[in-house]
Amino acid sequence: GRALAQEAAASAARAEADALRTAILAAVSHDLRTPLASIKASVSSLRDDEVAWSPEEMALFLGTIEDETDRLTGLVANLLDMSRLQVGALKLVRDVVGFDEVVPKALASLPDGGRGLVVEVPETLPRIDVDPGLLERAIANIVANASGLAPPDCPVRIHGSAAVGRVELRVIDRGPGVKRQDRERMFRPFQRLGDGTSRDGIGLGLAVAKGFVEAMDGELSVEDTPGGGLTMVLAFRAAST
Repeated sequence: GRALAQEAAASAARAEADALRTAILAAVSHDLRTPLASIKASVSSLRDDEVAWSPEEMALFLGTIEDETDRLTGLVANLLDMSRLQVGALKLVRDVVGFDEVVPKALASLPDGGRGLVVEVPETLPRIDVDPGLLERAIANIVANASGLAPPDCPVRIHGSAAVGRVELRVIDRGPGVKRQDRERMFRPFQRLGDGTSRDGIGLGLAVAKGFVEAMDGELSVEDTPGGGLTMVLAFRAAST
């Protein structure tokens, strides 16, 4: 009986590994090839000697190249971060900082610089003992995911608050939300949950964010946004002063 159970468990693990490999290949082939194709098309157009492009048209091509390069950079960074998490190669460089210091840097790293977001993070919040660089990456991934799902007329809100001994940051969107049964799965690598609009099509952003937050002894959880949508909650213990 035990041998059968062990064989069944091993078989299930192999099937899961095969499914993950298939998902990785599908995600990488699609999500890396799409921006590469856009970059290649824009460069080929600019190099075409038979067409006299106007300055406006040239600016459009260059803008496409820049945007798609940003997208590729983000995808590759998430792939590298996920591999570091999976092999346990993450080294923390801790410091005591405030969310009010980290959030602006996280937003500045986004392709659009965080334009159009509503940020409510008071300087008076207790400080937290984290790796600021990893926290910036986690927040940037969470905000990018929310921005990809939020309707254009409903900006994502970033709200900081303090509870007893804890400091929380909420990233609040009014997008379609995620069913309760899918919430655990959304943090696994290469999960898309049918959202074709998120910039992180490869499905790594939230997995990396959760891995980083938990490595810093924090929590990343999900709530419903009142009135519809999803709220991601980052929580850390307040640093002892």
